[in-house]
Amino acid sequence: MSTNAEQLALLYSHIRDIPDFPKPGTIFTHITPLLSNAAAFTVAVDMLAERLRDSDIDFIACPEARGFIWAAPLAYQLGAGITLIRKPDKLPAATIEQTFDLEYGSDALSIHVDAFAGKPNPNVLIVDDVLATGGTARATAELISAAGGKVIGVAILIELNFLDGRSRLAGLPVTSLINY
Repeated sequence: MSTNAEQLALLYSHIRDIPDFPKPGTIFTHITPLLSNAAAFTVAVDMLAERLRDSDIDFIACPEARGFIWAAPLAYQLGAGITLIRKPDKLPAATIEQTFDLEYGSDALSIHVDAFAGKPNPNVLIVDDVLATGGTARATAELISAAGGKVIGVAILIELNFLDGRSRLAGLPVTSLINY
């Protein structure tokens, strides 16, 4: 069995920075090498699940698109349902929409109005790949609340501390594996 430090070293070794993507001046934290390595992907999912195991989670809300990657195996391990947070006009039923700012522009997300039907005031964990400025997570939290859910925290693979995204998530516990 490897140590926590060895597991984190494995994760760090499979992440690369791509300068000037998606626009000049932005450094994109690229996780595709981690996803393509079975051992690194398994370690990342298992480490997040272990840190969240004692949480009372009814649903995992995952923003499009890389949040989907992490939500499915975590929901499976934690016995939670999944709520998809999508770009506008991608969900087939009635939705609530939220516009927000990113580190390189602005965007919008939506949730089904009845995302939590049948489960009043559910505990919802937000899961995504990277916490940068906090715009996506903040918009997701607002959508969850508007749909009747209670946000209990945010779980992130990578946190870009220098962008101070946590400040936009005041009051929400944030679990991150990797910090830059």
